[in-house]
Amino acid sequence: MHLSHTQLHCLSRTAVSAAAQAGQLLTKYSKLKIPVQKKTGGDSLASQVVTEVDHLCQDTILKILMPTCEKYDIALLTEECDDDKMRLEKDFFWSIDPLDGTLPFIESSSGYAVSIALVNHSGTPLIGVIYDPVRQTLYHAIKTAGAFKNSKPWRLPAISEPEKHFLTLVSDRSFLQHKNYLQIMEKLNRAAAESGFAGLKTIQHGGAAMNACWVLENSPGCYFKFPKQNNGGGSLWDYAATTCIFNEIDAFVSDIHGNPLDLNRPDSTFMNHRGILYASNRHIAESITQIYNSFVY
Repeated sequence: MHLSHTQLHCLSRTAVSAAAQAGQLLTKYSKLKIPVQKKTGGDSLASQVVTEVDHLCQDTILKILMPTCEKYDIALLTEECDDDKMRLEKDFFWSIDPLDGTLPFIESSSGYAVSIALVNHSGTPLIGVIYDPVRQTLYHAIKTAGAFKNSKPWRLPAISEPEKHFLTLVSDRSFLQHKNYLQIMEKLNRAAAESGFAGLKTIQHGGAAMNACWVLENSPGCYFKFPKQNNGGGSLWDYAATTCIFNEIDAFVSDIHGNPLDLNRPDSTFMNHRGILYASNRHIAESITQIYNSFVY
């Protein structure tokens, strides 16, 4: 099945509405004391915590998106439901994280968001929507139609005088426990200096969706997770929407080796097999890949 330009824009408006309504729900519950449960899966606290709000947001989103699934024969992949593998059989699927960054949400800090993407069978995101309830900011993109911030065209500013800018490293809190953390930070500081930047600054408290958006908001910047053996490293729904935004804003997103993210992998939803790499430009991305390779070879 082929989706026309008009149909993609229509589906984008539907996804934007779903994300905004779920975001309003998050705002309502953000100041309340929410019971926290645990779920199986990843190896970090951030990947295990879940609240009733996750499910309420998912219900809100699905109520809005389900008619599109029937009309266009779209499958569903959402964090709070089991993967029924229909994404592997249909031409398109919605990839949904109703509350990305549950840990910052329950801490009443910034860094959580609603994330919705439309992905085709080959794993290419066609629509990406991120809603940040804390700053009431909506990011979205449509393949070949550009990226938008609060419905206005969004472009990265040119960095003409790098010595006046810091390189921003955005990371998960789990990065602080990486066995090579100090050595990686040393190499990042060196890479920033070699690129002519004023230095390195860090942001280390958000969920995957906002981490990627913060790379763009704090350009020049990067966000990465190295590959690892055990499950984790985020899941398909953590990266699908922001991949579309990065593609359309002409930033750089890939696995740690520079290959496109595998956003419809059949054997798992986890992304630890190849890692992830977001950067505001290719040069920064290549520096991160070189740092990774220095620890592998």
